[in-house]
Amino acid sequence: MAVESLRGAYGKTLLKLGREIPDLVVLDADLAKSTQTQVFAKEFAGRFIDMGLAEQDMVSTAAGIALTGKTVFASSFCTFLVGRVFDQIRQSVCYNRANVKLVGTHSGLGVGEDGATHQSLEDIALTRVLPEIRIIVPADAVETALAVEYAAATPGPFFIRLTRNNLLTLFGPEHRFVMGRAPLLRDGSDITLIAMGAMVEKALQAAELLAAAQISAAVIDFSSLKPLDEDILLRFAKKTGHIVTIEDHSVHGGLGSACAEFLSQQCPVPMKIMGMDNQFGRSGKPEDLYVHFKLTAADIAGAGKEILSRP
Repeated sequence: MAVESLRGAYGKTLLKLGREIPDLVVLDADLAKSTQTQVFAKEFAGRFIDMGLAEQDMVSTAAGIALTGKTVFASSFCTFLVGRVFDQIRQSVCYNRANVKLVGTHSGLGVGEDGATHQSLEDIALTRVLPEIRIIVPADAVETALAVEYAAATPGPFFIRLTRNNLLTLFGPEHRFVMGRAPLLRDGSDITLIAMGAMVEKALQAAELLAAAQISAAVIDFSSLKPLDEDILLRFAKKTGHIVTIEDHSVHGGLGSACAEFLSQQCPVPMKIMGMDNQFGRSGKPEDLYVHFKLTAADIAGAGKEILSRP
């Protein structure tokens, strides 16, 4: 399987959409090369605005432009796009149901050597609590392109969370993204592994390790985090009776929290929520950080075996 850049897929998709949608406008905060919005800017300079290091102004401006009838994408690193701009996202974008698509790149431990200040581990918790916004965390470049196209065609606020590091291509050209639906990547009967973003390929690797131990693990890609696919979550909670969630994000307010909030009221089952627990990241190569913070395929498989051993 190929390894592809999610940011690259985002830039290429913006260019495609720019040719199809005359009212598409793109904003960035002095990071167009990193976020890959520069691809759009080179062809559509009149519809691209570099706001400089002013993320709050960027999002407020995006909301204002959107309220004139435009479709607006606004991008920066996740830690800046969400962490610095919560008030503007809440008041200007979500409260007004503005047609703004927030695309945060460089999320989680995958930022690597840039360290804790740039490793956004709280962005989903901050956005998930807000009304009106939909949240997508693609697992590969194919899903990224489809999610960006879907967001552009669908009115209202979106937050799309992308990685800095390239990810294994998991989906073929026949894949279709459906908001509120989580693709089942591998069926299983003993335990369910639920992941998003960079953790999906690790969950698939963990399922192989569990299979070698005669444990049948289902793997579900929860790229559509909000709205949550409650149907498949309930179905596999009943089917396997054991859930492990894996995220490159805090265990508070993210994927695991969303699943636990629903299942605690509908079908309580033993759960293990894997992610960052009340700590910041640190500088290092992404794979070394995943080892350090126990977010490898082996760690996931180990968590699966542990939860199955519970009385």
